[in-house]
Amino acid sequence: MLQAIGLTSSPRRDLPPAVDDLTFEARPGQVTALLGPAGSGKTTALRLMLELEPGRGVTYFRGRPLHRIAHPAGEVGVLLGDVPGHPSRTLRSQLRMLCAATGVPASRADEMLGAVGLTGLHDQRIGTLPRGMDRRLGLASALLGDPHTLLLDEPGAGLSARENAWLHELLRAHADEGGTVLYTTENPRDAARHADRVITLHDGRLTADQDVAEFARTRLRPRVAVRTPHAARLAAAVTQEARAARRSVEVVAENGNRLSVYGSDCAAVGETAFRHGVLIHQLADEVGDTGPDAPSKVSGPRSETTTTATGTATGSRASAATGTDPGTPTASTASTASTGAAHAAGREPAPSSARRPPRSPLRPLRYEIRRLLGVPATPLVVASVLVASVLIALLLARSGRTSLPVVLAAWPGLSPLPPAALGAGLLGAFSFGDEYRYPALTTGRGAVPRRFGLLLAKLSVAAAVGLFLAVLVVVADLEAVRLVYGGDLISVPENWPTLCASWIGLTIGCAWAGVLGAGVFRVAAAGVAAVLAVPIALVPLLKGVRSAPSGRSIAGLPARLRAFVSMEWPAAVDQWLMGAVRVVAQPVGVAFALALTALLCAYLFTGLRRKARW
Repeated sequence: MLQAIGLTSSPRRDLPPAVDDLTFEARPGQVTALLGPAGSGKTTALRLMLELEPGRGVTYFRGRPLHRIAHPAGEVGVLLGDVPGHPSRTLRSQLRMLCAATGVPASRADEMLGAVGLTGLHDQRIGTLPRGMDRRLGLASALLGDPHTLLLDEPGAGLSARENAWLHELLRAHADEGGTVLYTTENPRDAARHADRVITLHDGRLTADQDVAEFARTRLRPRVAVRTPHAARLAAAVTQEARAARRSVEVVAENGNRLSVYGSDCAAVGETAFRHGVLIHQLADEVGDTGPDAPSKVSGPRSETTTTATGTATGSRASAATGTDPGTPTASTASTASTGAAHAAGREPAPSSARRPPRSPLRPLRYEIRRLLGVPATPLVVASVLVASVLIALLLARSGRTSLPVVLAAWPGLSPLPPAALGAGLLGAFSFGDEYRYPALTTGRGAVPRRFGLLLAKLSVAAAVGLFLAVLVVVADLEAVRLVYGGDLISVPENWPTLCASWIGLTIGCAWAGVLGAGVFRVAAAGVAAVLAVPIALVPLLKGVRSAPSGRSIAGLPARLRAFVSMEWPAAVDQWLMGAVRVVAQPVGVAFALALTALLCAYLFTGLRRKARW
């Protein structure tokens, strides 16, 4: 059972709320359609139910609000808009990544591809999918966790008749197994054809909550659609003959040369047009909507006019025009009744402001690894870093005057950072930048979970990538220099442990700066800017501070630490400890430490602010 109680969106400026005190239920074993024209608040209502939109009200999924469900993906499957995912990721890679986020085995990805008819397309890119295949992938993503409730926003929009029939067969099968299905639509005939219950919205408020039989009786009326260049002449002729025959016929002149004739059939309208010499371009039976958004409500001398042959059945048409009947409760009545039921059950309709951010993946490390390896940008960046480093190392080693550490790092004096550090920072920036640009964890752009598990997974994977690039570049540059110039001139410096620690710390620091910069500012470019800000802005500033005269020195720090902790350790520990201190004391190390601390504090601060606001 899905129960939405008092959903009200936060109004913007002086405008009324997009959803105002919306209360309804969607029962298990049924397909429920949320019907309304564009702008009626259907999507906002779904976002309020999913706690993605600020506002008031509460939604219970089998008696529990979403933020109290341990594993939301196992309770609610969601499809809002297009499938969220990187366009260059394959279908299988996308679903396997979401399997880690959902906490289900990776084999579930292939099962879902088969269930939605995408078995042979597992290696196709998301960006190349047509509309119908995109909808199928979206349903596969929503069904990964085997949820009880499905929330779908316009799932059949843009689909062919065949794809639409397949879609609703799948939704019907889910409902027949005891699940709850709620989807939005603008088409009343679609709701009458595929739903068991229809909830009608207009201007953000509930106007009707009906079973499908009652909805079809009160909202849908058969009509004859006519297109003719002499619409006014034909309307007058049909009205005149209906009055003479004492038949209840209603003629609605719509935009252009189109007429809708209610209470007649194609044969009668065609014979009237023939007798009066009126040219007909189209004559067809249709089912018209008499709801609040129907064109028959509007009348005017130039655009639309309504002529009624007789005055009978006025009361029934008025009820149909509002989409209600005397037995249907109004929005306020339903809201009061449902709210009272919630109080009687001991549940207070909590406001949506007391929300927690969406949960992070259940297996964040596995999720992050699959996210990193599932896009072609990762091997492209690694290959570019490797090629650029080898070429720069060969050019630096050509003169013979450049020191070996500078050659192996491929770090010319004109560049603020070596290619390996820039590549690590770029991949780190992509880790959060892609989350906000192509959100896969949540359905709302910019709503990436602020959880320590996800942050630690991204920092761990970024550190591993930085270490891999640091080692790969040094080995490749060393072998390239040996191959081109020979190995006689290559000598290992005495302080190689300190140099290795500095090199590894530089690449990992750049990777972390990229991760945190993109996480704070929600764009990959900000992560790259955070990486470049360290050597361009902070290092020169710290060099100036370091060049100032000082009467203090850190010499003898290991001995003082040994005395402080009252224990003995080997002399080699003193050397490694002092080397680590020298590495950290370098301007680049201090600058990265300051930058990472500031970015981490900003990330945590923005996460706390988001948590307090939502």
